[in-house]
Amino acid sequence: MDLLRPTVGYTGETADEPLEVRSLAVSGPAVSEDVAVLSLADGRYSRVELAHELRRPRLVPFRCTANGWELRLERPPVDRLEYLLELEHRDGLVERVPDPDNPLRAPGAFGEKSVLEYPEYEPPGWVVDEESQAGEQRTLPLPSRLLHRTTETLLWSAAETDPLEPLPLLVVHDGPDYAEFSEILRLFDHLVAFAELPPFRAVLLPPPPGRNEMYSASARYARVLAEEWLQALAVAAPFTGRPVALGASLGALSFLHVHWTRPGLLGGLFLQSGSFFRRRFDTHESHVDRFERITRFVSTVAGSGAGPDPVPVTLTCGTGEENLDNNRFLSTALGARGWDAPLVEHRDAHNWISWRDTLHPHLAELVLRAT
Repeated sequence: MDLLRPTVGYTGETADEPLEVRSLAVSGPAVSEDVAVLSLADGRYSRVELAHELRRPRLVPFRCTANGWELRLERPPVDRLEYLLELEHRDGLVERVPDPDNPLRAPGAFGEKSVLEYPEYEPPGWVVDEESQAGEQRTLPLPSRLLHRTTETLLWSAAETDPLEPLPLLVVHDGPDYAEFSEILRLFDHLVAFAELPPFRAVLLPPPPGRNEMYSASARYARVLAEEWLQALAVAAPFTGRPVALGASLGALSFLHVHWTRPGLLGGLFLQSGSFFRRRFDTHESHVDRFERITRFVSTVAGSGAGPDPVPVTLTCGTGEENLDNNRFLSTALGARGWDAPLVEHRDAHNWISWRDTLHPHLAELVLRAT
């Protein structure tokens, strides 16, 4: 994940009034439409706080009670919340762990997090599709002189397609993570099986070495994609038209930069929680490597100077993210240039499940607009 800490501000309350709640599981937090009550029946700690990735404050303190620790948490503007518990032991040791009393977990590149699901939350129906015929997968090495290495990628092709037949191509940044944490290969199978998209291919690109550097509006990485990888893909996985690109966070920013500096290379952009930093909104991110380069590029996109021809774009962003402000800004800026670039706002935050939940139906719609 990027050095981003998407957030939406709220504080925990410690009122003692009773609360009618429903339980998330046999044990664990109790959740109503407006409030969640969390408890930890352990008095060994000198401090317990809920650590989240919504707007600051990101640490919400529990209160110490006769039975341990308790937090009455006012609902933030999301339908689900991923969190950890920050525990300070009496010897001063501090650790962050999933909530031991909450069995509901979400996966991620840095380990599992505990999850609160509010009554309105429902996962997309396609995640339980066990019947759609699985596409074919094979490892595809992509050499790069500019990176001084060969990158092992995963090529997915719709079931029963001819390897030599040109098909529409989707290029996915952080593709292995999308596959592992967002179940994107299951979605691909579903889209073809239910005729929401014609047969297509997708190449799942792992992050290059120095991911944050390469994805931060890097001219070098744009050259790798344009001059090496897509040319190799045209031979190994023949495609029709121009590829459509999918990325999240810095991976989204990178694809926009590639299109801006290499116009005509990509046919459409699906950009999730893009790291479109601007000084007005994102001074808290100024410590991030290449922050200045990112802000200069975003200012170029928002400026009145010449830019590339428009391509279809869809942006998605969680209502719980600090990135929401800059995604709203970028959608408006692209619209002012005459681009069709709607922003889909989703009641979640900066995480793989949020990105999963906004893929359908918007990704298929974008691909159809672009191909």
